[in-house]
Formats: sequence, C-alpha cells, structure tokens
Amino acid sequence: MAMGLAHAATATAWAAPPHCKTRLLQELGWRFVPVAASKIEASTIEIHPGAPCDRADLNEAQAAGDLMVKIPSGLDGRARGRLDDTLLAHPATVCAYDFRLGEATRRAVDRLVANRGFRFSAVQVGWIGFGPTGSARDGWRPIAWFGRGYRPSGANSRAIETFYSGQVRGECGLGRQIAQYATQAELYGMDGFDAEFDADEIVIGTFNRLHSTRSILLGSSAGRFAHDGRAVAAARQGRQAFMGRPGFVFHVFDRNSLDDLNNQAENFVVYDVSAQAAAALRRHGGFEFYNRRNREIWQLARTLQPYRSKRFFERLLHERDPALRAGLPADAQRSVARLDAELADPFYRGFEIYVHKQGVKPVGFHIVRLLDRNPRTPFRIELALHNLETTLLQRYFSHRLKACERRRGP
Repeated sequence: MAMGLAHAATATAWAAPPHCKTRLLQELGWRFVPVAASKIEASTIEIHPGAPCDRADLNEAQAAGDLMVKIPSGLDGRARGRLDDTLLAHPATVCAYDFRLGEATRRAVDRLVANRGFRFSAVQVGWIGFGPTGSARDGWRPIAWFGRGYRPSGANSRAIETFYSGQVRGECGLGRQIAQYATQAELYGMDGFDAEFDADEIVIGTFNRLHSTRSILLGSSAGRFAHDGRAVAAARQGRQAFMGRPGFVFHVFDRNSLDDLNNQAENFVVYDVSAQAAAALRRHGGFEFYNRRNREIWQLARTLQPYRSKRFFERLLHERDPALRAGLPADAQRSVARLDAELADPFYRGFEIYVHKQGVKPVGFHIVRLLDRNPRTPFRIELALHNLETTLLQRYFSHRLKACERRRGP
C-alpha cells in the first residue's frame, strides 16, 4: 500500500535512536528498498506487508515479497522516524515477531521433550517434585506449601536449565508453564532472559497461585491479555498467530462423567501449524467448528464401546492397528471409516501441540487418546489467556532497542 507521510497511521512512539528502530525492523525481516525520486513521489512511501502470518517461516515470507518497504531516496530523518514507528506497530511486524516466537517455542519444547528426567505425576500426589536433592539445588525456592509454588532462587536461566536436564516431576499444567517461560529464555538468549526478567516474575505452581504473584504469565507483570479462547482472531490472522499460544483440552460434561481424573484436561502450547490446518481454521472461523466435530467423534466412538480394550481408540484410530481393525464386525468397521474421515481433516493432523508428558503430537491424537481415558464425555479445545502479542512483545522490542543503544554507547 502507498502511504503519504502526512497521513501516517498512529503508531507507538518508541523511545530509541532512529537507527535502532530501523535495525530492529530489519532483524525482524523488513527490507527497505530505496527508489529514485524520479520513480516515486518524494512524499510517498510504499509499504508492501504481504501475508507473512500465512507463511511457514521468514524465508518463505521474503521469497513471496512480504515485509518490503519502498522509500524515496533522501527521505528526511523525521519522516523516516515516523515510518519506523508505524512499522513497529504494523500487524505484519507482529507476524514477523511470531516467526521468532515460533522458533523459540520449538527450541524450548524440543529440549523439554528430550529430557527423560522431566517426568509426569498426577496433581493428587504433589504438584511439583524436585526429587531427593530438593528444589534449592535445582535453582528454585518454594513460595507455597505442598509443591504448589516456586520461583528461581538464583539466575532465571539456571532454573530453566533444570527442566532441560534435571530430575523433576509435575503434571501438564507445569509443563505448559515451563514451556512458556523457556520460550522467553530461548527468544532472549539466557543472558537476556536473566537481565530482562526479575526472578519473582518467573513463578511456577498452580494456576491460582500464579494470579497472586508477579508472574509474566498470569500475575501482575502479565499486563494486557488477549481474549481469543475460540481462536477466532488467530484463525483470521493466519498460522503464525498460533505459535507458542497456550491452551487446554478439557471435558464438556461435569466431573461425574469422568473416569480418570488425571486426564480430565490437557494443558498445551502450540508447537506448529501446517498451511492446510491454518486454512481449515480460517475457513471454519476458529475452534468452535471443531468442538462440534469433537462431539460427533465422541458419539461415533460410543457405538464402538462393546469392543473396547486397553488403549483401544489410540491403537484403532491413531496407530491404525491392522489386526484390531480387521477383527471388528462390519457395522463397527463402518463407524471406524466415518471416524477416519473426521480425523483426516487437516486441523486434526496438522495442528501440533506440546503436552507434558505426551510430547509433540497433532491435536487429533489427544482427542483420540481421551476417548480411552474418559469415554463418557466429549472434549473441547480452547486457547488460554496470553500476552504474547501485547505485554511480552512490547518488552521484547524494548529489550532489543536498549541492546542497540548500549552497543552504540554514549
């Protein structure tokens, strides 16, 4: 789009030298192309944001011509400053930041999954357990009884490293929290993570405990939240708008319908989203379409209850055990064919989430797995409250701008 400087959109006024704002934009992937004054009006800037949120990564976005700005040669400093402020607040810049956030999420999750010492335990036997050496040796100190709250006792990075390589146990809510904090550690680098965040902003524990702390996830340092539980906004924006987002899969009917309380819900962060899954979510307007499909999947699965055995649905629908399938009568095989058709949807196959201790799996796996654990209720999927594109984006940009100023010196 062409933008006359006199009509520039209102943007955040970042307190930083102009060259640092330009450098940050370039770090995020924006390309500035000077154009001779004879080929462009002296007061005109052409911003070509493209559709970066729909791309797999920054390389694909730039290859498609996204994140490009054509500027007249000799643009004066004040005009360039207004342009930089406008771009820092541009929706395409948020998508560019989401590329980095997604990469940081995948690095963090991959390290958590690789640590066999990070084990699962049910909430009923203690929310967090640091083993015989206790939390102090692992870089955490308790702030609540019965393992329900901890903060780093020293460097934030050391506390995160415990979950990358130490012996710790916890349930999936802890896994989600650590994945969220570790994503910030990977985004900033460990030194930056230590410098940017106070220890009492990195709090783990029950979600209720976090609300009364300074936690950057849910406490007083969290700032402004995005309210997009049904993923309507994220689906409209594109696949990168899901990266690193926290969420949960939870039961629809009341607790009386639960057979396995330890699997009444699954907390997750989004690991990756395929182009096909993102297109399906956009086409259907978010999660609610799939929550209705989840109920229909559950109703179909109910017709197969007489044939259930251990891990029946997981083996039948995820592993596609040929012997199990062949042994079913004709009417049951027809139900299986219908279930296969439902679960072939790109959302169920290409929307990948991290759940402790299941690792990284497509969301369809979790819907199938819960048919075994709690067969008397369907399940829903929603995004949780988060501040990834509000408070945490602002803090990351400010951190990068301050780092640039320090490099330049007085």
